Amino acid sequence: MGRGAYALARVAVIVRAPAGWLWWLGVLAAGIGALVPGLTGRRIGLLAGAALLLITAVAVFAVRRKRYLELAREASRAGKAVFLQDRAVTLRNRRRGLRWWLLVAFLAAVASSFAVPAAAGTAMAGAGAGLWAKALWLGRWERANEVLLWVRTQWVAGGRPAGKAVRAYQTTGIVAGDAGPGGARRGRAVPVAAP
Repeated sequence: MGRGAYALARVAVIVRAPAGWLWWLGVLAAGIGALVPGLTGRRIGLLAGAALLLITAVAVFAVRRKRYLELAREASRAGKAVFLQDRAVTLRNRRRGLRWWLLVAFLAAVASSFAVPAAAGTAMAGAGAGLWAKALWLGRWERANEVLLWVRTQWVAGGRPAGKAVRAYQTTGIVAGDAGPGGARRGRAVPVAAP
């Protein structure tokens, strides 16, 4: 990078990066757990799991939303010296940083099924659903304001796009980078024939 240049990563991509893994690992852990009778029995475990899925999803979706909005409203326009990190790179870095935590959480969820079948697995899946919903919420904000939210990569080394280390967000136009509002992969443009 040139002098004074730095990299920016999409906020919504960082948020949604672990969502799919949490969801599918949670569903797998819950499925394995449902095969175990457990101390409480399958019925109680599945009912507790359904409640935990909803509670966890709502809690994960709601946490730090005020901080996200504060940073978004105070965001400044990104300068010419910045490098916009590709969506794939952001996803890979975020998932790589979380892989051991996800493995430990999955194993703990499966092991806890011997006490309460499937409950911890569905809570994991709820966390994934909550992160996915938060990324969609950020995408709605980005569309409404016609900007994309970015953060310096060195500020989110711990993986918290709204943590204490994050001092500010920066914005670009809605078509910058290779991810659309909300962090989803941008669809291929359909060429329009000349009249």
